[in-house]
Amino acid sequence: MAKSTVQILLAEDFKPYRTLVSSLLTMNGYVQVICAEDGIEATEQARLRCPDLILMDIGLPKLNGLEAARRIRELVPAAKIVFLTQETDADVVQEAFELGAAGYVAKQKTRSDLLPALAAILEGGRFVSDGLADGRFAPKNGHHSP
Repeated sequence: MAKSTVQILLAEDFKPYRTLVSSLLTMNGYVQVICAEDGIEATEQARLRCPDLILMDIGLPKLNGLEAARRIRELVPAAKIVFLTQETDADVVQEAFELGAAGYVAKQKTRSDLLPALAAILEGGRFVSDGLADGRFAPKNGHHSP
């Protein structure tokens, strides 16, 4: 990731996990994290703050992450959306990429995949955690692609 400040919107309803992700993101010192607890708040924060990157859970209250991403894509087309979720169904992963997602990280791989995913995406690539969607959306090694 570049050494300028990156603004990331984190849409996650489970506070302990939100705290973990925020700490992973901010330990480098050049990331500003904005948190949202549901899909409606995420959509509003995206509209107001125009973040560089959006980390979006799918199982959000009030408005699920896929629908929130649809709305955000219209409001902030330049934002890069990365789904950070425990949902691993291939059809859901496919729908996420059809919505314009730049990445898809399985929650169980947060510690190993999150920072490499963000680095790849901020450099213009795409990232999918290993084993998701039978490799349909990622290179054979399951990591990033330019």
